[in-house]
Amino acid sequence: MKAISNPINATYSQATNVILHAFDWPYCRIKEQAASIADAGFKAVLISPPMKSLKSEDGTPWWQRYQPQDYRVIDNQLGNTLDFKAMTHALSAENIHVYVDVVFNHMANEEEINEALIYPNTDVLADYKKNKAHYQDLMLFGDLGQPLFTDKDFVLAFPIKDWTDPWEVQHGRISNGDRDPGLPTLKYTDKVVEAQKQYLKALKQLGVKGFRIDAAKHMTLEHLHQVWDDEISSETHVFGEIITDGGATKEEYELFLQPYLANTYLGAYDFPLFHTLKNTLSEPDSTMASLINPYSLGSALAHDRAITFAITHDIPNNDVFLDQVMPEHIECLAYCYILGRDGGVPLIYSDLDTSGITDKSGKPRWLDCWKNPTLQQMIRFHNLMHGKPMALVHQTEDVLVFSRGANEGMVAINKGQQAVEICLNAEVSTDMTTEILQQEGVSFDATHQHLTLAKHSCAMLLCLNLKPKDVNPH
Repeated sequence: MKAISNPINATYSQATNVILHAFDWPYCRIKEQAASIADAGFKAVLISPPMKSLKSEDGTPWWQRYQPQDYRVIDNQLGNTLDFKAMTHALSAENIHVYVDVVFNHMANEEEINEALIYPNTDVLADYKKNKAHYQDLMLFGDLGQPLFTDKDFVLAFPIKDWTDPWEVQHGRISNGDRDPGLPTLKYTDKVVEAQKQYLKALKQLGVKGFRIDAAKHMTLEHLHQVWDDEISSETHVFGEIITDGGATKEEYELFLQPYLANTYLGAYDFPLFHTLKNTLSEPDSTMASLINPYSLGSALAHDRAITFAITHDIPNNDVFLDQVMPEHIECLAYCYILGRDGGVPLIYSDLDTSGITDKSGKPRWLDCWKNPTLQQMIRFHNLMHGKPMALVHQTEDVLVFSRGANEGMVAINKGQQAVEICLNAEVSTDMTTEILQQEGVSFDATHQHLTLAKHSCAMLLCLNLKPKDVNPH
C-alpha cells in the first residue's frame, strides 16, 4: 500500500450548514419531516450508518447500526436502499444536504455464527441468493454472489487494553474485556480500501454530500489517506470522530487528534471546545474569559475544521460518557455560544429517546428537541450572521457579550447564579432592536440599549437593518 505523501486535500464545507443529527431515525421519518427540518433552519442531516446490519421484527439497539455486515446494500432496522433514496430525494427538494455516518474500522461481532469471518455471513449470502431480484434493487455496487470480506481481510484478534498506545488502538479490537471477542478489525489493504471507496462513490452518486468517520482514531492515517483521496473528498464535507478529554497538552489530544489534524485537512468533532464549554459554564470558579478566543489557548479547533456540539450520540448512550451530559440550562447556554460565534459547523443532536434520559418535565430529553423554538431562533441567528466578524463587547467572570458584524447582532451569556444588568452603550455604540430568544427573566430595552439577564440565561439581539421576515421564523 502507498504511504502518506501529502496531507489529504481540503474538503468542501460551508459553515452555514447547521447539521441535524437525526440519530437512529428511520429513513421514512426523516423523509416525512424534510420540510419541517428545512423550516427550522437546518442545512444538512446526518443519519446513522446506511449499510447492512442486523435487523429484527422486534427491533435492534442503536449500536447494532455500528456493526456492519455488508457495504453493498443498505438494509437495516432504519430502512433499505429504496427508503434511503426516497429520503435523499425529499431532503434534496428542500435543499438539505445528506450526511452519513460511516463505519470502516470494523465489521460486526458475530462470533457465535461467523467464526470463519465471512462478511456477510453465510446465512446472509444464502438470503441474497434466495431473494436475488429484491437484493439487486438494493445493491449499491459489487457482486452479491461473493463475500465482501473473508478472514484474510482482518488483523490478528486481540482486545485493546492500553488505550494510550496508538498502535494497539489502531490494530486491536474494540471489546468489553477479555471475554468479549470484540469487533473484527479490518486490515489496511488494497482490497479493503477499494471496497470502501466503491461504497463512498455509490453514496455520492445518490447525492450524499458529507461523511462522518466513526471511530476515526482506530484507523491508521495511511488508511484514512487512501480512502478519502482527492476524488472522494471533492465537494464533500468529511469529518472524523476522535474523542478526547480536552485540547492541546491533553494526552488523548496529543496521541490521536493532533496527528490527524497535522496529516489531513479533514474536519473533526471539536471535543476540545466541548470540554472548554462544559468546564467554563458549569464550574463556579471558571471564567468566561476562556471563551473569548479558545483556539488561541489550544482549547478549540480551527474554525474551518471544527464540528461544534453540546452533545453527541455517544455521551448519553454509553455509560462511560454519562458524566459528560450537561444540565439542561448549561446545554442551552452552550448552544447559544456555538450558534452565536463565528466559525465551526454546529451539530444539533436529536434522538427518539434512545438513552431513556428525561428532562425536568419528565419527557424524553432529546426527543424532537430540534423543534424547540429557542433552539430554532439560535439557528436563525447563526444563519443570518454566518461569516460576519465577532468582537468582544463585555466580559466578567460569569458574563460574556460579543457582537457580530458591524453591530448587526449580539450574543450575551450569563452563567452566574445572579441576574445581571448590562448597558450595552456603556461598552460600544450599539443599535440593537430585538431580543429573539425570549427566555424567562431576560428583557431588553431598545431605547436605552439596556439588557437584563436572569441567572443561567442568554440572549441574542438583532438590529433594525435586518428584514422583519428574517427576525421571525414564523
